Amino acid sequence: MAIGEALTQLEAVVRDRIAAGDAEASYVASLAAKGTGKIAQKVGEEATETVIAALTESDAALTGEVADLVFHLSILLADRGLSWADVADELGRRHGTSGHAEKAGRTQ
Repeated sequence: MAIGEALTQLEAVVRDRIAAGDAEASYVASLAAKGTGKIAQKVGEEATETVIAALTESDAALTGEVADLVFHLSILLADRGLSWADVADELGRRHGTSGHAEKAGRTQ
C-alpha cells in the first residue's frame, strides 16, 4: 500500500471513530475524549519509543514504533481539526528550501 493511501485510510478511520464518540468500543474515541494534552502526551511516548527502537531494536520493531507514532499523530491532527493534507501542504511549501534557511525563517 502506498503511504498516501495508507494515511488517507487511517485518517478516515480516526475521524469516524472520534465522530462516533464510543469510548467503550474505540481506543481512538477514548483517547480523544481525554483531550489534546493526553493525546500529545501519547505522541511523546510513541516518539520516545521510536527513538529507542532506532537505537537498540530491529528494523521490524522500528517500523512498528513508527506506525504507532503515525497513528497517534493522526489522532492529534484530527483533534486539532487538521489533516495529513495540511502536513503535505507544509512539506510542499518547504520543498526546495535548505533546512537551515527554513529553520532560520521560522517565527516561532
